[in-house]
Amino acid sequence: MVEAHGKALRRCPYPGLVSGESGLKSYKVVTHGCQMNVHDSERLSGLLEDAGYVKAGSEGDPDLVVFNTCAVRENADNKLYGNLGQLAPVKTRHKGMQIAVGGCLAQKDRETIVKRAPWVDVVFGTHNIGHLPALLERAAVERRAQVEILESLETFPSTLPTRRESAYAAWVAISVGCNNTCTFCIVPALRGKEEDRRPGDVLAEIEALVDEGVIEVTLLGQNVNAYGSDLGDREAFSKLLRAAGQIEGLERIRFTSPHPRDFTDDVIAAMAETPNVMHQLHMPLQSGSDRVLKAMRRSYRQERFLGIIRKVREAMPDAAISTDIIVGFPGETEEDFEETMHTVREARFTNAFTFQYSKRPGTPAAEMADQVPKEVVQARYDRLIALQEEISWDENKKQVGRVLEVLVAEGEGKKDDRTQRLSGRAPDNRLVHFSKPEQPVRPGDLVTVEITYAAPHHLLAEGPALSVRRTRAGDAWEKRQAAAAAKPAGVMLGLPKIGAPAELPLAAPAGGACCGD
Repeated sequence: MVEAHGKALRRCPYPGLVSGESGLKSYKVVTHGCQMNVHDSERLSGLLEDAGYVKAGSEGDPDLVVFNTCAVRENADNKLYGNLGQLAPVKTRHKGMQIAVGGCLAQKDRETIVKRAPWVDVVFGTHNIGHLPALLERAAVERRAQVEILESLETFPSTLPTRRESAYAAWVAISVGCNNTCTFCIVPALRGKEEDRRPGDVLAEIEALVDEGVIEVTLLGQNVNAYGSDLGDREAFSKLLRAAGQIEGLERIRFTSPHPRDFTDDVIAAMAETPNVMHQLHMPLQSGSDRVLKAMRRSYRQERFLGIIRKVREAMPDAAISTDIIVGFPGETEEDFEETMHTVREARFTNAFTFQYSKRPGTPAAEMADQVPKEVVQARYDRLIALQEEISWDENKKQVGRVLEVLVAEGEGKKDDRTQRLSGRAPDNRLVHFSKPEQPVRPGDLVTVEITYAAPHHLLAEGPALSVRRTRAGDAWEKRQAAAAAKPAGVMLGLPKIGAPAELPLAAPAGGACCGD
């Protein structure tokens, strides 16, 4: 510690981060988009805390706001500039406050962000998130905006410090980038060609997470089951699943998002034969029409897709399968849409993330002729939603009477306090609300319940818990709560609420993991 003007200050790695009485500056990371963005935001938070920041509370002005942006939706820039506009007067009255913009939209718009919002201090891309603390310091010293966009990945995000939102579950990126050229997706252009991590590095990260108390990991990639294309091994992904399954203490393994083109029989076998790989699959369909799939540059057709679904269910009859669907792609006819409806009836998805097509600047689809009128898209969208709701409810009703082990979650049940229930995820990732057991239960613990009621989007267990298993993950959550209670608060002066984090685990833009694979 050093003394200045009679107040204790903490010496940080970056001198611009030293502040007054609390000795720490506060930060807020606002995340838009997919699971990969959430993963990157955890790394950004870790970098900032290594540099001497503390996470801001729910009220007050953070000293730093970081927007981790998404470029997938048509109105992504409107959302960003709206949030930046709200912050302009806040920054004027909050001396020393900084604003940074990163992620896919930053990679795409670069200098445009500073021109439209000159009060932004730092713009950084998808390939250099590790540079953020240094860029913030440089912006403070030079008193001008710093824009740094790299064209290729400098280091895998998973190798950077992290502040995970969950004590019991973790994201693990096994690859970055994408080699596909889907006409509706701009993400490959922003995140680059696929690069795979070495299997040993992935497994070492998982082992380290398990040592910290994590019992569930989700393997991430823009096209997760293409893993190995950069390593020269077409079966690398199934081998990775089997190897992760051998890690002692790891109870649940998930992955997102695969591509039907690369989904091979060895992956299905690894899922079926590895006990801690969950029987849950998110398989993006996008359209059931062969003609539209060709226009999308999706390298499979309806029969190939349904063939995968049949093979998965033959190997794992209890598998829960979800998907992404785009309604109203340019040139989609009523006949094309009926092919999508047919595919949905045949596949019987547990749930579907359904999107109305919107132009994404910079994509080939945005320039295509025969853009479908908005009212037609809306009508088709409503019909598809009604069909999928009916199927989801029917599939969930099959769970009534089943006994499931539920991983207790934090923040999943918005009505839990009022209903005196807890919430969590079944092995197949269905959301389960259940009555509070008599004994104390923590997020990360496992509770065995019998399902008594089904709704389209959740299951309910109204009877008493059959058993409660306290876990190392629950211990880790408890330890984190104690550490958070002991931390000093950051400097906060009253910031209006801005943005909203992406919902998890699967509510992502069309394509699950960013790019619509």
